Amino acid sequence: MAVKTYWWITAWFLLTVPVIFWDAGYCLLRPRSMKGGDLHWIWKPYALYQEIDYVYGIPALERGDGFTNAQSVLNIVETLMNISYVYLAHVSEWPGAPLIGFGAALMTVAKTVLYWLQEYFCNFCAIGHNTLSDLLLLWILPNGLWIVFPSFIVYKLGKDLVSSLNFADAQAKKISSGKKQ
Repeated sequence: MAVKTYWWITAWFLLTVPVIFWDAGYCLLRPRSMKGGDLHWIWKPYALYQEIDYVYGIPALERGDGFTNAQSVLNIVETLMNISYVYLAHVSEWPGAPLIGFGAALMTVAKTVLYWLQEYFCNFCAIGHNTLSDLLLLWILPNGLWIVFPSFIVYKLGKDLVSSLNFADAQAKKISSGKKQ
């Protein structure tokens, strides 16, 4: 049975690869990647972002906060799973590919929600200094994409997985009832 694929899921997974690796590079190479660092030229836009979200900035680095790098490592794992899904679905046509894509997208949603909940439970310790317009434009909207799109992927691939399981169950019942006669 051919793997059912969706162009928009593949596009999301492929478009996010360079973004995630660029972001993880910034986080894992701090302070060299930060403003004033010898590698900052690669991550110039982060000069603004490290001021918007202190998880990416000096305060977290000086505290030795491990959350930034921990979430970056998980981002890399998610991205490798995304790449695996694209390869397994489109090249290998492996029937299990949707499970990999589902797991990767679910991981993205869960990690991003955790990131938001961390802010809520620390009284917005890393983003609370922003104006509402900066927060909306530079933190909520861009980070919200990492909840919205992966949630749609979880829904779509989850629905397909349930359909496949229901089909397999029906086939197994047919075979089982045929043996009893």
